[in-house]
Amino acid sequence: MSPSDAAKAVVRRNTEEVQSCGNFEVFEELFADDFVDHTPQPNSKADKDGVRDLYHRLRAAFPDFYADIHWQAADGELVTTYKTYHGTHHGMFLGVAPTGRKIHFETVDVMRVRNGKITDHWGVANLFSVMQQLGALKT
Repeated sequence: MSPSDAAKAVVRRNTEEVQSCGNFEVFEELFADDFVDHTPQPNSKADKDGVRDLYHRLRAAFPDFYADIHWQAADGELVTTYKTYHGTHHGMFLGVAPTGRKIHFETVDVMRVRNGKITDHWGVANLFSVMQQLGALKT
């Protein structure tokens, strides 16, 4: 397996096993202790604890949260992933009380993988679309 393929496999495991299934033992295996999120989400810290907390908050707000990976590309240690997240709103999310609505939103992110661990993240998530779908914003 090439280094780029190995890096893509690590990022895919995070998406499939941690984000989509809530397996936080795998989270501890995949994320470096000195992880840095260069584009943290609202109300999130930019470190490993912050991303772990974000994942827990997403799973609490959307218990059936999962992602469809559309494609991945790798350039050495850097893995770019385009995916769509899905879920049903059953918990607080960005100040919005549960609505029971199904949501989906696109994300493009880049993760750096060194020695089998995710060390860095940069990304853009379409949270505007989520807030519209939850009825928190008028279109």
